[in-house]
Amino acid sequence: MRALRVVGLHEDGKSIVCEDPASRTRFLLPADERLRAAARGDITRLGQIEIELESQMRPREIQARIRAGESVEQVASSAGVTVQRVERFAYPVLLERSRTAELAQRAHPIREDGPDVQTLGEVMAHSFGLRGHDYSQATWDSWRGDDGKWVVVLSWKAGRSDNRAHWSFAPGAHGGTVQALDENAEVLLNPNAYRAPRTVRALEPAKEAVVQPTLDSAPEEQVAKVIDAPIAEPEEDIEPPPPADEPAEVAEPAPRAKGKKNHPIVPSWEDVLLGVRSQRG
Repeated sequence: MRALRVVGLHEDGKSIVCEDPASRTRFLLPADERLRAAARGDITRLGQIEIELESQMRPREIQARIRAGESVEQVASSAGVTVQRVERFAYPVLLERSRTAELAQRAHPIREDGPDVQTLGEVMAHSFGLRGHDYSQATWDSWRGDDGKWVVVLSWKAGRSDNRAHWSFAPGAHGGTVQALDENAEVLLNPNAYRAPRTVRALEPAKEAVVQPTLDSAPEEQVAKVIDAPIAEPEEDIEPPPPADEPAEVAEPAPRAKGKKNHPIVPSWEDVLLGVRSQRG
């Protein structure tokens, strides 16, 4: 702890100027009742002043702010008091909020045709299962709004995002009812609002086309060998075969000899006119 020296009274007449001898840094200290009591060494007066300052926020006000949704740390910071002091009065209200959140999970969501048969907790468990979320990691809380109605909130984490859904809770017979207050709450209540993502199947790699080598794609050394290679001349005695598209010549069958048995020879027309009789063979 560094020791400071008093420089003098500030120009406003309500503060004392102090200075750090080592760094020459100056500080402004309010010259209030606590400073005067400390200067006198009046420990009793210092305790009374501390009680008076803490009593500026009454226990009733602390509980009202906790019931409205503030945390213990938020109330302590805004009131300028210790967390331990707020916890003493906030504990019963925190139990009330937790109990209300449990009751709201047994309430029935309001649909277009009336209250749902399932409870809010059952619908949320089913909705989380469709989306692949871990419902056991979600947290419930509640608080009382300015209008006196209870609001329940469901908080969960999906990836790196923090999500919240709110419903208004009306206690009543058979568990009471809940009604969505924001878009997240409406989507979770509607099972048809979620569509499972379609599986993207990887396309099979196309088969590599077989490329026939050409002179353009062949190396220059191979092209030179093909061009410089000697061309073989065909032998003289070997006749090239006929083209495949031309039909080969088929030998005509030899004419059959005329039969002489039991086949009379028919005379020609000139023999008939000249009266020449045909000779029998």
